[in-house]
Parts: sequence; C-alpha cells; structure tokens
Amino acid sequence: MTAQHVTRSGVAAMATLPTRPVEAPDANLRERLGEFRALLVISLLMTESVDEDQILELATSSAPGLGAWRVEGYAFSDGRWRPGVDPAAPMAAGLAAQLASLGSGAGRVELPGRGWAWAFPLRSVSGLLGHLVASCEREPSAEGRFLIQVIAQQTGVAVSNARLHARERATGAELAATNAALAETVTTLQRSMDIHERLTRVAVSGEGQPGIAKALHELTSMPVAIEDRYGNLSAWAGPGRPDPYPKESFAKREHMLRRLMRDSKPIRDGERLILLVSPRPDVIGVLALIDPGRRADNADLVAMEHGATVLSMELARLRGIADTELRLRRDLIHDLLAGTDDESALARAEALDYDLRRPHRVVLVEGKGRARAHDALLSAARRVIRQARLTGLFETWSGNVAIVTAGQTDWEKLRRAIMSDLGGQCHIGVGGPAARPSELPRSLREAGLALRLQKTLLPGSSACEYPKLGIFRMLAAIPDLTDVDKFVREWLGSLLDYDARRKAELVHTLTQYLEHGGNYDATAAELSVHKSTLKYRLQRIRELTGLELNDPDVHFNLQLATRAWGTLQALQDER
Repeated sequence: MTAQHVTRSGVAAMATLPTRPVEAPDANLRERLGEFRALLVISLLMTESVDEDQILELATSSAPGLGAWRVEGYAFSDGRWRPGVDPAAPMAAGLAAQLASLGSGAGRVELPGRGWAWAFPLRSVSGLLGHLVASCEREPSAEGRFLIQVIAQQTGVAVSNARLHARERATGAELAATNAALAETVTTLQRSMDIHERLTRVAVSGEGQPGIAKALHELTSMPVAIEDRYGNLSAWAGPGRPDPYPKESFAKREHMLRRLMRDSKPIRDGERLILLVSPRPDVIGVLALIDPGRRADNADLVAMEHGATVLSMELARLRGIADTELRLRRDLIHDLLAGTDDESALARAEALDYDLRRPHRVVLVEGKGRARAHDALLSAARRVIRQARLTGLFETWSGNVAIVTAGQTDWEKLRRAIMSDLGGQCHIGVGGPAARPSELPRSLREAGLALRLQKTLLPGSSACEYPKLGIFRMLAAIPDLTDVDKFVREWLGSLLDYDARRKAELVHTLTQYLEHGGNYDATAAELSVHKSTLKYRLQRIRELTGLELNDPDVHFNLQLATRAWGTLQALQDER
C-alpha cells in the first residue's frame, strides 16, 4: 500500500466518522474535535503500517490538514537525513550542529527562508531515534505546536515498531536460511555416513576391486572403472562397458598420471572424472567415474575420494601379498639351490601353491642387453618362460638367472626368445633332471658346467644341455681327474706352456679347428680371424707338437685332450 493510498484512506476515514450535533455553536471546539479525529486516524494508520518510508510519508502528508506548518525532514541519530515535503531537499547547513546541541530534547532551530522552525524528538522505548523538523511562516499557536508534538511522538513509536518488525523479519529469514543450511548439512552428513558405511563393508568383507567398483556405482549411479598404471582395466561396474577396453598411448598415459600426481584431486578427462590411487610410489591405480553428462555433485566426489582410500588399501594389500610371495619364492629357490631336505622343501612349496613333487631341473641363463636395470635379465626370462607356458621358480644366482622348472622345451628356441627380448647376447646351460628337491644342487652344478663349456669350448652359442654333453659329461663325472690332467699335459703340454708364456690362444685355436672337423672357413669364422692367420697358427701348432694333425689317431687323441682340457677348465672355474 503506497503512502498516497494510506493518506487518501485516512482522509476518507476522517470524513465518514460519525458526528454528534453540538448544542453550543462553538466553532473553535469543532475545529479541535476535527483535529483530534484526524490524529486518531493517523495514529491508527501508522500503527498498522510496518514500512518506515510509508510511515514518514504519512506523517509528512498529514501536516497540511492539521495546520499551516509542514515537515522539512527527519534527522535520524545515525546521521541519515530523510527529506519531508521536498524529496530533493538536502539537510540545511548547520542544522546537524543545532540538533546535536538539543540532545534528546525539543527546541527551536534556524532554517533559511522560514519564519519559524522547531525540532521535535522522535522517541521510542529504546531511546531517541532522531528529530522531526517542522517549519511555518510564523510561529504557530500552542495548540498547533501540541499537534506537531503528537505527530512526532506517534511517528517515533511507529518507526520504532516498523524497525522492530523489520528486524524480526530479518531474524526469521536468517533463521529459515540457517535451518535450510542445517538440513542440507544433515543430509550431506547422512550421505557421507552412508558412503562410509557402504565402502567400509566392502573393505572388511574383502570384495576386492570388483566390490569397490560395484559399491561406487551404487552410490553414484554412474559406471565406474578401475585401471592399473598402464591403463589396463582391473574392474568395471555399471552399464556400457566398452569391449575392447580402450587403451591410451604410453606417452599420453604418463602425461595424465603426472597431472593427477600434481593436482591430488579428481580431474576431468573428457567424459570421465579420474582420481589417482597410489598407496606407495611403485603402486599406482586410477579410479574413474564415467560422467558424460557432467552431473557429478559434491556427494559423488566424496564417494569417489572415499572409494579411492579403500582402493588404496586394497592395492597396498595386494602388493604386500605379492611381495611376500615373491620373497618366499626367492627364499625357497635359494635354499633349493644351496641344498635343503626334501620334507621342508615340499612343505614350503605346497604353502606357495607350487608342485615340487615332479622332477625338476635347473636352467642357468646368462645374458646382457640394452637395458641397464639390474633385473632386466630376470624380467626377460620370466616373460619368455610365461609365453612358453612353463612354470618355475626364478632367482638371481651369481650374476645369472637360475630357473627351477619341471617343464621340457626347445631350449635353443627359448634362448633366442630371451635374447630377442633382452636385446643382447644370451647363453643357457641346462642341468639334468632331479627326482627330489635335495638333488637340485647337482642339477645346478650340471647347468653351470654346461654353460661354461658352451661359452669356452663348444662351437656357436646355442643352448647347452648337460645330459647331451657326451664325453664332456663322462669326464666331469670322474672323481679323480689326475690321470685326465696327465693325459692333457701329454698331448697339449707344449701348447699350454707356449700360450702361458706368449699369452697366445693356440689351444683354443686347435680346439675349434678339431670341433669344426678341420674346416678352415668355419674355424676362421668362429675365431673371427682371417684364414691365413688360422693357417699360420696351425703351422705353429705342428712345429711345437711335432704332430701331424691330419693323422686319424693324432686327430682323435688331440680332440679328446682338448675336450678334457675344456672340462678341466670348466670344473676349475666351478671351484
């Protein structure tokens, strides 16, 4: 309701009030009664209003009906000035100081161009609100000043009530907002408790990564993916699982992981919200919410972060199990190669879910590739053995890789596969089968002997199997090698002494020449020398030994001597 409407209503009300005939025709009395009626109506209208501006406008507009005076404005205690009849009129110069001198009382003030001006206090139960400044061309009568004072008092009370009502409304609005915020907080807390309870059940029940993905899907109503460091899918829950699952390039994946490590919070990656899960530097996983509509809210992010915590514990648990099993396997194979009793070995293998009751053999792998990592050979051997569908136990042994396996395969093909994976050279020695775990040290010795013979004596670099070594295996089995050593000295003594003095390789040259059946080209290629150099060395061998290499008996004894020499060298290296 506007101030003008209130004023018109007040005038209409005053016009319709019942009148009583007055016996004494006293015009002054009628005038006073009319003024009191007007004051009553104005008081009622002010009391009903809760709008401060409307109350002030009502007081201003009622002044002409009560006398020849007018309201110049309202000066409030907070320094605010509200104009009266002239909405654009500022506070007169010096008026503020005059009002300050009055304090809480009433008094005359000076206004430019006005014959009389008076400040009436606007009081309320809480104290002084300010002053109503009224003016007139000439000083009004005592009755006129009384009417102005009543208007001022009523205005002060009405303004005080309006302000109190405004404060109550503001307090009510604030309370409603507080209640709404509290309700939202309670809802959020309840949702967080539901999230915590659901994911805690998953962690306690040991549902693993599939259970975590399923719980997050139920909590967020979005598909959930769990990936390993390389982008392989570990678990999926919800509709729309892609088949095949898309996999990023290595460079893009590494860039994304670095970004996740830097931000340490969920980030958007196309249609997905992703979060890094890394309980330790060498264990990394990625949790993803599939959210093409971008509708994930704070509760979904809370669920995602809590799910990442549970997933982090699960990944740490799995890695701990893997590390423990790997350590137990390494301890077992170390004891098997060093020597242990059958009963404890079988019990430990059974605890690791490995069948050690079948005959096993030891395979020694020696190699060096492009990778500088100390476990590059071990990793390459594991991958190739897995691809060959063989089972076994692996351990590094004296710089090589020892494999205890019950499988039988094309060992040369296996060697070439490891060499290809490694990107370098590779030699393999295969020991004989061991019927019991306690016999594996013997198989290890055989594998080592085969490896050394393959490297130092046998032609080429193919895999060397101890059971197929023939005369070498027979010589290695002789318990007392004194006679063997004498036989070697008898046929190769002059060459051995010459090699020791001159640091030459005549014995090795003779060995390769005999192993290649006297073929010059093959022998020169094996020794990586020119054919003329080979012929010179062979001539020097003839001169030093006084033997004719083409004689069948000489050829047989020299080849037996060189093989015995190679066996002795391999056995000496073993010790």
